[in-house]
Amino acid sequence: MVNNNINGNLNNSGKFYAQATKTSNNTSEVLKIKETFTSLNAQKVDQVNNIVNSQAKPKPCIKIMTKGSSRKQVIISMSRENINSFMKSSSLHVANMNRLLYNAKSDVLTDYIHTNPIGITIVTNKVL
Repeated sequence: MVNNNINGNLNNSGKFYAQATKTSNNTSEVLKIKETFTSLNAQKVDQVNNIVNSQAKPKPCIKIMTKGSSRKQVIISMSRENINSFMKSSSLHVANMNRLLYNAKSDVLTDYIHTNPIGITIVTNKVL
């Protein structure tokens, strides 16, 4: 314990010596965060401080291990001849599909069309 003798009076500060002399490098930053965001609790202030000091955990990366189409793809089976004629004007088909989807007030839009062995695949921006 630290005892301070000021003007003959014994003053006991109630702090351990290590606590009294230890200064945190981030104390001023934490105080600035708390002053700026007064409604945050201590845990949230600590999270903001970690983000500011780049100590935040990295975001998890999701790896898809399945084969085949995703839920954003629509596969349409057709013959090779039909695929070739369809793909010649694929940009026109994308524009027409997006116009019809927009008119139907759908949030889904066609991103692009590509071929696969059994037909064509239409890739959308959202899950249908």
